[in-house]
Amino acid sequence: MIPHAAGLALAISATVRAEPVMPETPSDVAAAPADAEKTTSGLASKVLQKGKGEAHPAAADTVTVHYSGWTTDGKLFDSSVKRGTPASFPLNGVIKGWTEGVQLMVEGEKRRFWIPANLAYGENPGGGRPGGLLVFDVELLGIKPAPKPPAVPEDVAAAPESAEKTTSGIASRVLKKGTGEAHPKATDQVQVHYSGWTTDGKLFDSSILRNEPIVFPLNQVIPGWTEGVQLMVEGEKRRFWIPGKLAYGDSPPPGAPAGTLVFDVELLKIVK
Repeated sequence: MIPHAAGLALAISATVRAEPVMPETPSDVAAAPADAEKTTSGLASKVLQKGKGEAHPAAADTVTVHYSGWTTDGKLFDSSVKRGTPASFPLNGVIKGWTEGVQLMVEGEKRRFWIPANLAYGENPGGGRPGGLLVFDVELLGIKPAPKPPAVPEDVAAAPESAEKTTSGIASRVLKKGTGEAHPKATDQVQVHYSGWTTDGKLFDSSILRNEPIVFPLNQVIPGWTEGVQLMVEGEKRRFWIPGKLAYGDSPPPGAPAGTLVFDVELLKIVK
């Protein structure tokens, strides 16, 4: 249930199509010139075209860009300009150099970036990805602000005494009554909106932020969800306190949160 970061700007959106052209290799592709701006991380950049906007995107925002990328020997390895189709992606789901660099830009701006290997794919990446220092020309076409993060529950640290408790150790309380009558079975598919926090109030996942509910078979998620969502009816919103043994454990795999987890879940539909 934890979303994975994408590679580079590979989530292609066909919302705008321009006439394909072959991007010209930059004359300074081998190294950043002396007048390039530099950040403490090692990212260098130079404005090629001033923007018309004033707002800068945040890391969680979705941006639409045209871009071309070269290795320092002048080899073009990727280009939305060549395809004639801009790319749209969440800015925190791409390489670190893009996440940092595009936040320096405003709409309408075009900028050249020299991104060191440690902010790109590394020196010797696999899977056909380019290694070492990479050079990108990026034009920021649009910014779509991310939805506002859900508020941290006031009782995130522990379930209140009034919470319902199951024999397995799950605690829950109804935040909004449902409009349906049927409860899903473990073998059903359900559609939900949800947010999840650790007990210190850290938000680790949310379909609200992605503005997209998820559909899944109820018997293919963490045991706490399989059991808990069966207590619900369509239209209901419920807060769950799920102990580690029914979530990802106290020593979970990399990227998964440990210990007791708190979820707000709204059951939108039982798909069957």
